[in-house]
Amino acid sequence: MTSESARRGEPVSLAAALTSFTDLWSPRIVTAVNDYDVRVAKVEGEHVWHVHDHTDEFFLVLEGELTIALREPAGERTVVLPKGSVYTVPRGTEHKPSAPGGAAILLFEPTGTLTVGDRHDEVPAHVDATTGHDLD
Repeated sequence: MTSESARRGEPVSLAAALTSFTDLWSPRIVTAVNDYDVRVAKVEGEHVWHVHDHTDEFFLVLEGELTIALREPAGERTVVLPKGSVYTVPRGTEHKPSAPGGAAILLFEPTGTLTVGDRHDEVPAHVDATTGHDLD
């Protein structure tokens, strides 16, 4: 589902969307583009190591700073995304987002994609394993 404003063909304020909820690691769907959801989320602390086998995962940092640990064939590395930065995790790459100081992010993912991917470590209580929640 997308936000009611988007369904009515009206602009969606990302700032207003972010103030409409407080849950961490629990994305809200603000609109859809073709078969993709556009989601916003508030994040703090660590997510979970996970893999999306069939899709890339796009991140845009709206506020704060996001760190993404990656396990790649050449070894582990970390990318740091300050406010205004974008990064795409390639499909099949194990990754673990974190935001020690908190952040707000925007994601593009195919509709129905679980936040914990196709394969993942045990999901901690603070992470919402969801395909996204309606904004309204």
